[in-house]
Amino acid sequence: MDWGTVTTEDLIEALKEVDWSSPPRPFNEFVSKFTVPRSSNKWNSRLKCNLYYYRTNYFLMILFILGLGFLRRPLAIVAAMSTALTMAFLNDSFASAFSEKVTRTIRQFSPHLAAKMRHPLTPVLRGRPSSKRTIYICGQPRWTFVMGFSVVSFILWFVSCGLLTLLWALTTGLLATIVHASFRTPNLKARLNTFREEFRAVWRNYSEL
Repeated sequence: MDWGTVTTEDLIEALKEVDWSSPPRPFNEFVSKFTVPRSSNKWNSRLKCNLYYYRTNYFLMILFILGLGFLRRPLAIVAAMSTALTMAFLNDSFASAFSEKVTRTIRQFSPHLAAKMRHPLTPVLRGRPSSKRTIYICGQPRWTFVMGFSVVSFILWFVSCGLLTLLWALTTGLLATIVHASFRTPNLKARLNTFREEFRAVWRNYSEL
């Protein structure tokens, strides 16, 4: 995959659809080799490749920095977790997995309630599933959960008075992510992984036809 031709919109869409349940890359690999990119095009390609390949590492690093900033504010930690969950709901794979796990747990206690939590069938147009499918969480459109948790997160941030700490921690985490992604040399494993993810995406689209 030529990351130089991948737009920012394509990268965001890929991060939205990719499976985030994969474990982070080993720490030794994460900090093994750093070099200065030789040109702006090389930097652009490297940044996108590393953001995609080390996405779980960056997510955990930002959570760690947030945790350090909120050691003296327990309520702010809850707000941070609620905010992280809100952002995770935007990922298709996480939203579907979360809904499935909650439904299975409720099915053990109330099968009737679990049956109501099943998402509606995907509409079919001319014999093919609709490409603009709506993601459901526990039988409700995803946006209802995103909006609900966003409101709860905002209230918790306001009550805990941790907005300034949040801005500082997020700025530090994002800056550390950009610096690492800019100078971490993409290895062969990263390139092979992107090719494998690209093949899976193409195969998934083909199987839905």
